Amino acid sequence: MRDAAAALLGIGDADELARVSARLDDLARALPAPARIGLRAGAGAVEAASVLLTGHRLGALPADRRDAVCAALAARPAGGRLVEALKVPMLLAEGAVRHGVIEVSAEGAAPDAELDCTPSGEWPSCGTADAVVIGSGAGGAMAARTLARAGLAVVVLEEGRRHTAAEFRTRAPLDRLLDVYRDGGASFALGRPPVLLPEGRAVGGTTLINSGTCYRTPDRVLRRWGTDPERFGAYLDEVEATLRVAPQPADVLGRNGRLALAGAARLGWRAAPLRRNAPGCGGSSQCAAGCPRNAKNGVHLNALPQACAAGARIVTHARVERIIVERGRATGVRARRPDGTALEILAPLVVVAAGALQTPPLLRRSGLGGHPGLGRGMAVHPATNLAGRFDEPVVAWSGVMQSVGVEELHDDGILIEATAGPPGMSAFAPPGVGRRLRAELAGADRLAVLGAMIADAPSGRVHGRRRALPRYDLARADAARLRRALVAMGRLMFAAGAREVLTGLPRRPVAATVDELAGAVASTPAAEMRLAGFHPTGTARMGPDPEHTPVDPSGRLRGVGGVHVADASVLPTCPEVNPQLTVMAMALFVADQALGSPPEAAR
Repeated sequence: MRDAAAALLGIGDADELARVSARLDDLARALPAPARIGLRAGAGAVEAASVLLTGHRLGALPADRRDAVCAALAARPAGGRLVEALKVPMLLAEGAVRHGVIEVSAEGAAPDAELDCTPSGEWPSCGTADAVVIGSGAGGAMAARTLARAGLAVVVLEEGRRHTAAEFRTRAPLDRLLDVYRDGGASFALGRPPVLLPEGRAVGGTTLINSGTCYRTPDRVLRRWGTDPERFGAYLDEVEATLRVAPQPADVLGRNGRLALAGAARLGWRAAPLRRNAPGCGGSSQCAAGCPRNAKNGVHLNALPQACAAGARIVTHARVERIIVERGRATGVRARRPDGTALEILAPLVVVAAGALQTPPLLRRSGLGGHPGLGRGMAVHPATNLAGRFDEPVVAWSGVMQSVGVEELHDDGILIEATAGPPGMSAFAPPGVGRRLRAELAGADRLAVLGAMIADAPSGRVHGRRRALPRYDLARADAARLRRALVAMGRLMFAAGAREVLTGLPRRPVAATVDELAGAVASTPAAEMRLAGFHPTGTARMGPDPEHTPVDPSGRLRGVGGVHVADASVLPTCPEVNPQLTVMAMALFVADQALGSPPEAAR
């Protein structure tokens, strides 16, 4: 991959290339085998193109001819998709070399919480509990706390490990990303276009590495679900108090957020600093790789230590293989340690909180996947982004990572947020290849970045038993909404004073006016859009109809006793906002229902 990286990134210095290649190899080793093979095959395809076009391998070509090979490859539809796919890991490796460990002072950092965590290798091979919770993220933490406070002996099983703020201060963002995210952050749904689906795997789940944005579930969404907004609002109140949610103070918004506010003000659009669970935020823009100051209140700092204080215990490095069922009722779980050995915990109550991607395969492995609705109905809240180039420095990675919400189009299913990424992990991949890309990277401090998420149809599905195999087919109406979102973000950027916008569209990557942007967006096939889905939901939907919903209105899995589901998979449709509060409130409700459930097997 060395010569392909040199060509695509425009690297001419041998020492720098050696460092970038080493980091790229580190990244490749962290990827799942299919992605690792694809990365190496893609680099080989770039080499093959060089031989076909010039008769020489990339390493034998001068810089101008390498640029010409990459540009010729990028100009072809299939070649362009290949080039853009290869740029993502290569830019991450280059950013890790350029920025290294980001210095953040430990002064004023909050201490790590006291947690009763035991690695699975130190846990007995057979044990008992009153309740087992599978997953320690947003849903699992709240369920565990509720059950433990009710006096139950609770064991939480977590596939990942515990991380500390000290680790986050002393490791480069890329190293943290590869460790904290499942598959090194390379999980995705097949489709046209494919959709990146980043998923946390650690104590605290995705709350450890999300943006900290805390929206309450809109009343219109709750009514669509048949949920009483007033009753659910009480659960949301409890979650907000747990997380210490408050509007983000303006002093650490950063220029990226201030430009979004300025553009919205000039357009007369509704916008404000986001409500977040980060009262001590110092604006390091490292949320997505773990907060180095413990300023963001993920559940590892509140609900989980509160559960442990009530007697709950957490077993880490424990991948749950299946739920044990006897005579139509759950009797415990079986999990695997990293060395392949098994452990079993016998319990009459199992709460599944593995997340919308992992819950369907787990239930199938357990012989509980017979409901036709399981795995279907996945929404992902698809996101795209756009950058604006300004004459003065913006330094988007200085300030809150996700700082401002623009809600002017929210009633139409479009939510715009000012968002950046940790240094070297930009939320926006700049256009070009070779020395042109190199020049873009040199001017990255003058880019402001906006992201938009749209309320989507439940057009995805999670296949698989051993591992999740998601498929997502972007609905035509959702593609139209994404196009509208891109143009709206461009209007904001130009209103804020941008000289031009970078569209993220491979055929027309730059636009100098709103009209030019609208034309570029309209002419781009949906299959060429660059999308991510940070909020998958709905793969084990909750509802009253037993034919279409695998989970009943109380959160109980149909067809078996003693199994409840308390994660994003139960949400009936896209919640239309960042779903952290919604998932946590729903888990509180499900745990309350589980405590009141009759012991007999479900009908």
